[in-house]
Amino acid sequence: MARRVRLRTEEILAGLGRLYPDAHTELDHDGAYQLLVATILSAQCTDARVNQVTPEVCRRWPTPAALARARRTTLEGVIRSTGFYRNKAKSLIGMAKTLVARFGGEVPRTMDEMLELPGVARKTANVVLGSAYGIASGVVVDTHVARVGARLGLTREKDPKKIERDLMAILPAERWVSFAHQLIWHGRRVCAARKPLCERCPLPCPSRLRPFQP
Repeated sequence: MARRVRLRTEEILAGLGRLYPDAHTELDHDGAYQLLVATILSAQCTDARVNQVTPEVCRRWPTPAALARARRTTLEGVIRSTGFYRNKAKSLIGMAKTLVARFGGEVPRTMDEMLELPGVARKTANVVLGSAYGIASGVVVDTHVARVGARLGLTREKDPKKIERDLMAILPAERWVSFAHQLIWHGRRVCAARKPLCERCPLPCPSRLRPFQP
């Protein structure tokens, strides 16, 4: 069983590498601070919408020190279209204040320090560490990674932390960052939630043997 999983995982990695050699985060950013802002805004929101809003946030508050001094009501107005804007504004200002107070206004480079920031859980931390710094501290687990990873037989878990644990156990650490980007791209372009384009998918997928569950 372990050998079969390993061989299928290797085939999946090779296939994703051929399909999406240039996969990357689709959140526009210029540096770790902007990516952190964008990732917090991205909760329950499309990347396209976030990419419309992030530039204005970073224009008005170009540094953590500036964002730490922002009026919450003003920030809420700017980010309103991303949804859950009150909670996001609270998280953004809290994040900025913590960056200034604890980290000299710099986005930290370790998972433990990232998790000290308000509004930051493992997914957000992995996005920033991987895409801004090239640091592989774990695997980004969003809805696409959870769905496609399960369909490919890489995990049976539902909880994101347990899914990440499973993926980290079977993937080489040097592929943690690129694998997540590639699986997200595959989930958006081919392996959709309700109507996966199985005829376009070259990956070894045990889910082909039974109907997909939306």
